[in-house]
Amino acid sequence: MKRTTQPPSIHLRVMPAPGVALGPGKCDLLAGIRETGSIAAAGRRMRMSYRRAWQLVEELNRSFRGPLVEASKGGSGGGGARLTRLGASVLARYVRMRAAATAAVAGDVVALRRLVARREP
Repeated sequence: MKRTTQPPSIHLRVMPAPGVALGPGKCDLLAGIRETGSIAAAGRRMRMSYRRAWQLVEELNRSFRGPLVEASKGGSGGGGARLTRLGASVLARYVRMRAAATAAVAGDVVALRRLVARREP
């Protein structure tokens, strides 16, 4: 059986202050909001309930010096959401940190993969 090589996989969770956590879930939600213009659509892409997506957005907005996401109510033109300048900055910094962390541990992840028992698909 041929093994496929995958890039190193790590999950980075940053705690910039006590009680404030920023990790893959929240950052994937922010990226989804940036890409879709909608909290609901971003949540659906992640198979997350609308309520849970809103809870995470509210938590993020409370955790930083200003809101990361601005939402507008629906109506004839429809609602929507967008990242604020602060939200785009927070997301960009997380993406850079994750890339740097992945690069920093790549060799060790490869070494660990060699030590993992082979599993049949």
